[in-house]
Amino acid sequence: MWLWLLALLGLYFLYRWYRDRQILQNLPDKYVLITGCDSGFGNLLAKQLDRKGMRVLAACLTQRGAEQLKEATSQRLQTLILDVADSQSVAAAADWVKQQVGDRGLWGLVNNAGILIPVAPNEWLIKDDFLKILNVNLVGVIDVTLPLLPLIRKAKGRIVNVSSIAGRLALCGGGYCISKYGVEAFSDSLRRELHSFGVKVSIINPDFFKTMILKANVLQENFQQVWSRIPKETKEHYGQKYFENYSKNIDDMAVVAKSKLTLVTDCMEHALTAVHPRTRYSAGWYAKLFYIPLSYLPTVLADYLLSISV
Repeated sequence: MWLWLLALLGLYFLYRWYRDRQILQNLPDKYVLITGCDSGFGNLLAKQLDRKGMRVLAACLTQRGAEQLKEATSQRLQTLILDVADSQSVAAAADWVKQQVGDRGLWGLVNNAGILIPVAPNEWLIKDDFLKILNVNLVGVIDVTLPLLPLIRKAKGRIVNVSSIAGRLALCGGGYCISKYGVEAFSDSLRRELHSFGVKVSIINPDFFKTMILKANVLQENFQQVWSRIPKETKEHYGQKYFENYSKNIDDMAVVAKSKLTLVTDCMEHALTAVHPRTRYSAGWYAKLFYIPLSYLPTVLADYLLSISV
């Protein structure tokens, strides 16, 4: 009996391997818009897809970021300046994309732009701290996606939303985890609504990677600023030991973060170019073997394990 089970399991993995290796034809005819291309995942993905011959529309927050990306890629790649938290900027970008893609439609949209800080216990933060993150990571994703849906539907294309392991388990206070939970919900609803139109929606769940938003010095500077502004009474309530432990956890996140960003961008590329993209991609071993499985465990057990981990 065990041999039969092993044989079936082997056939399943063989079938999955075969499905994953089927790649679309005519990639050079397909337009892909990527947000957050100044650095990190977006920047690397833009270069990867450009090397594949795809027509990349790379949205950068700064002119300098756009110029540097242009210098490192082919003439096919086009850049635009986009602040996903600014509705006027988003509307202008949507109009520009429509002009670029014409009757072909937009094959892919990668909602990659995101921010992490301020990160601190919720009580230490104010409403604007939450809004700063939500406006980029969640409302920005929605604002960018909605006007482009007709173009994506026309191409029967793909939407790739970058969530996080923090979209399955709340790992810290502040707006980041809240925003990523929202991205999960938005992606799920889009996937079901657009399935009958041939549009596929994928979610990327990275764990800890060395990007601009996960640098120890940046995180600690933000944390120190938050601590310095909270009322004296709140500081006394939490105490110095709590502050030091939380500060250490922030450092630990940055220490365990991986520098191999292709673990994430390869997932994004597969979601855009595979005949059968996955609904969810877990990027990194922490995500695959710890955090995603942990999200299915009883809450009391998950809470305990998180309390003794990073």
